[in-house]
Amino acid sequence: MKAHSQFFTDCHLAGRKYHDADLVWDDLKVGQTVRLERDEQNYHDAYAIQVIYNKDGEDYLLGYIPRSDNQQLASFFEMGWGDIFECRISKLNPETHPEQQVQLTIRIRRRDEEETTNNTTRKRK
Repeated sequence: MKAHSQFFTDCHLAGRKYHDADLVWDDLKVGQTVRLERDEQNYHDAYAIQVIYNKDGEDYLLGYIPRSDNQQLASFFEMGWGDIFECRISKLNPETHPEQQVQLTIRIRRRDEEETTNNTTRKRK
């Protein structure tokens, strides 16, 4: 049986207290999917990856993947492979320091057979 996804990394959400997490804190749940987006305009971090939660069609910037974990991830995004990642909230602990309150698990999704076939076909042309 083929796995749906492969583990890539775990990390904490960085910058949680500086962004929109408080606005949606009560909506966040363990297991919930959040979106990763490359932030090439970030002058604080050349490899910045945003963590975004969407609620009712509106995006909330929860924070960032920490600098210690984002360089390799950013290189995948720059090569056009950002869509292979699945990011979920794996732990919420409001009682600890803000930088430790949200833990994320990032996995690499399996490409479905049709998509893999289409990508192979396009490369051969």
